[in-house]
Amino acid sequence: METRTPNRLPFHRWPVFPVLLAQMLVSLVAAGVVWRAYGTVSGYSGLIGGVIAWLPNVYFAYKAFRYSGARAAQAIVRSFYAGEAGKMILTAVLFALAFAGVKPLAPLALFGCFLLAQSVSWFAPLLMKTRFSRP
Repeated sequence: METRTPNRLPFHRWPVFPVLLAQMLVSLVAAGVVWRAYGTVSGYSGLIGGVIAWLPNVYFAYKAFRYSGARAAQAIVRSFYAGEAGKMILTAVLFALAFAGVKPLAPLALFGCFLLAQSVSWFAPLLMKTRFSRP
């Protein structure tokens, strides 16, 4: 009997989708505000910071929600660890690419929008429809 049950839900039906959507929207709005207030370089630097926060989280969501069901518990735990390791590596690589390949770059806007997009996950329980706590 197969212990790994692949999740057949489309991406927009995953429980984490509202968090990823909110993270993308916060990144776009923050980059727009920074662009309007401080200019083009700061604007695209902020957008890059938001993308650096968002892309690794999409990768983690893909890895973490790949399996479902009680029989796939070990596969789910392994997927969480692999997703988190990949997320950290991807974040480091994207930062390295941004600093090496984007000239000129506004580091304050980049890190500010990155941190703002990451802070969306603090409010994730409010954005998710599925409640994991007992009533």
